Amino acid sequence: MQISRGEIWLVNLDPTIGAEIRKTRPVIVVSSDAIGALPIKLVAPLTEWKEYLAQNIWHVKIVPDRLNGLAKTSAVDTLQLRGVDTQRFVQKLGRVSPLVMRSIVAAVAAVIEY
Repeated sequence: MQISRGEIWLVNLDPTIGAEIRKTRPVIVVSSDAIGALPIKLVAPLTEWKEYLAQNIWHVKIVPDRLNGLAKTSAVDTLQLRGVDTQRFVQKLGRVSPLVMRSIVAAVAAVIEY
């Protein structure tokens, strides 16, 4: 299975602990395609967009379109980046534009104070 940076996939995130985002949900692959010997991808989970999330530097708003395959306006939660085995990947939904990917990378940089 080919999984690439910038793609949106449904991924089974269970089991989780505490406040971690859970269940099978969309994620964006943020890891470089050139990195990794293991079948692991660094992903950022998506959650339903709420207006109060706009104040958070770690949330990136994504509006549904034909490219991304999303059904509703979502927020990329870059505070909950996690490495997941490719066995957790269920179905490809689409991909984000280069502009959206740059916004996600900027949010990750802000989270880690890069």
